[in-house]
Amino acid sequence: MNAPALQVQLSDQEAWALAQLLKRIGWSQWRALAVDDDEAYAMRSACEQVSQALAERGYAPR
Repeated sequence: MNAPALQVQLSDQEAWALAQLLKRIGWSQWRALAVDDDEAYAMRSACEQVSQALAERGYAPR
């Protein structure tokens, strides 16, 4: 699937906070917010991709 590229501008504080959220969120939250498992897996995949992009730019909380 060719997904459209997304570009956002975040302050350092916003990027760090988002990286922290993505580090802390897990399956139970995705599943609770999704209509079904497929949507939860899609949420997880999207979050992992954003987390990776943040890490590549130096926002990788431990």
